[in-house]
Amino acid sequence: MIMRIVVISGLLSAALIAVGCADSGERSRGAGASSGDRVTVVASFYPLAWLAERTGGKRVDVRNLTPAGAEPHDLELTPRDIAELQSADVVIYMGRGFQPALEDALKDSDAQQIDVLETPSLSLITPAAGGKVGEQQHADEGELDIDPHVWLDPNRFAAIADYVAQKLRWEGGEVSGELKSLDGEVRAGLAECERRELFTSHAAFGYLADRYDLDQVAITGLSPEAEPLPRDLERVGDRARTAGATTIFFETLVSPKLSEQIADEVGAQTAVLDPLEGIAQDRLAAGVDYLAVMRENLAALQKGLGCATS
Repeated sequence: MIMRIVVISGLLSAALIAVGCADSGERSRGAGASSGDRVTVVASFYPLAWLAERTGGKRVDVRNLTPAGAEPHDLELTPRDIAELQSADVVIYMGRGFQPALEDALKDSDAQQIDVLETPSLSLITPAAGGKVGEQQHADEGELDIDPHVWLDPNRFAAIADYVAQKLRWEGGEVSGELKSLDGEVRAGLAECERRELFTSHAAFGYLADRYDLDQVAITGLSPEAEPLPRDLERVGDRARTAGATTIFFETLVSPKLSEQIADEVGAQTAVLDPLEGIAQDRLAAGVDYLAVMRENLAALQKGLGCATS
């Protein structure tokens, strides 16, 4: 009896060791492994989760770390979040201080980590870029040295899609093609407009403005929670009057009060322009995704800027 117990114990130990070695081998081969296992991907916020799902298809299980409808800049990690970061095969995120709590937690993760801002040849905008991507440096930028809202330019986002696919040895051509097709659609839709000044509650649309030859005039800088200085409100109001603006845009996750204040002063209306940092759960359940919201944004811009439509 003792001998049987010893033999069984030895077999179980050997099996556990074999399983452990197999798991280690699978992990070492990374997300591009040819095994039939699904790859666990943690994406830091909605646009990257959408990109991972569209690029990875049935081979991936994707978790969006930022809850639906929440502001990704303010992400606070729960113990469950940290555990998932440590056990994930792949983490796709945006660095440079966009979500500092996440970047700190990644120091203890063995997952393959992809910072999309490291995409080769990706042209980034600085907060003080001026001109068509924001008039001035605001005092509320914190430690951000670049504008992170790169996903609002479908052309730049297509380059990110190709980079993620290359890093993971996946086929990314289909989603890249969809984004480039969307880019052409937006470019055509904004080609002929009565006005090209884009008045927004905060400077989230610099890449969109840069890509489509618009002039972003923002009430506040990159941080949506910032309180504007009186001179900022005066500056935007004066610009809106001079430009004959009919629409002041505000965002889905930000209070409309500042936009409403400017609109009241200049006799304009307000409208939503979605920065796509997150989509509410009910809209996700209804099938609304990145492409759909970008087309909603295009329709809002065409109406607000007086653009010709076919």
